[in-house]
Amino acid sequence: MNITAQKIAEHLGGEVVGDPLVRVSAPARIEQGRPGTICFFANPKYEHYIYSTKASILLVNKSFEPRHEIPATLIKVENAYESVAVLLDFFNSLKKSRPRGNRLFVCRPFSSKIGRGTFVGRGTFVGKKVKIGKNCHIYPQVYIGDGVTIGDNALIYPGVRIYHDCVIGHDVIIHANSVIGADGFGFAPREDGSYRKIPQTGNVIIEDDVEIGAGVAVDRATMGSTIIRRGVKIDNLCQIGHNVEVGDNTVMAGLSGIAGSTKVGKGCIFAGQSGIAGHLKIADKTTLAAQSGIIGNVRKEGEALMGCPAISYMDYMRAYALFKASAKK
Repeated sequence: MNITAQKIAEHLGGEVVGDPLVRVSAPARIEQGRPGTICFFANPKYEHYIYSTKASILLVNKSFEPRHEIPATLIKVENAYESVAVLLDFFNSLKKSRPRGNRLFVCRPFSSKIGRGTFVGRGTFVGKKVKIGKNCHIYPQVYIGDGVTIGDNALIYPGVRIYHDCVIGHDVIIHANSVIGADGFGFAPREDGSYRKIPQTGNVIIEDDVEIGAGVAVDRATMGSTIIRRGVKIDNLCQIGHNVEVGDNTVMAGLSGIAGSTKVGKGCIFAGQSGIAGHLKIADKTTLAAQSGIIGNVRKEGEALMGCPAISYMDYMRAYALFKASAKK
């Protein structure tokens, strides 16, 4: 796979400065650039690599003015950092091959429907009354339970388990070994100290343009639905409890968890290992620093919180300065 600078510039809406016919086969970090690769420059602290890199093409902002001669061909765009996501997606689409004729899976074809252009890998199980949309790619060893609905253009990686009656939207990506729709953690204590299991009769709804990392568990609702709204991005090894609702375009980094029945607003950012207790409401655009713990409602929109129990980020940093000073005495 070799792509010219001109073709890349056309795809990104950029301008070529240098040889438009120079070809590259892969992207690379600017400090590791070599002939046949394309790198990007957006952070000023990496400028010295611009003049020494052996990369064939450099993606830069239109505002960039070099202080020395640059041997590489430049592609100038409005926002190099933003264009990188488009560039990587472009390369990924070019090298991705869709297997053909490998439809050796267990299925009940008379009650389940699989859309045109959808590939289902070897060893995948498709249950009764399943509906899978068009142009999906479902890898081998996936389990899709009875009554599941999957929208168009879904990408389901190996080992994913989607339990019965769950609903997956369009353009959803679910990475390997994630479990969608396992029972929520519901148990009623008995007088003898043992626990009685509470049946989990609801489902999970994942809306459009959601990406779920590897090893994520999204539990089904006790009643009703656990809902992951449009545009949510969840990193690896996260836990979403039963009856949780995660608002549009919220992002969660690895090892974060949300306990049952909590409602998370839109546009929130949860850093790694952050945790939220159950039955809470989290305001829109809340930011949690790594390892933060939320034990009460967050009512103010746009707050940045840190610590466990979490407090205002600035209050935490002032308190930390006192802790540090006290420890030195």
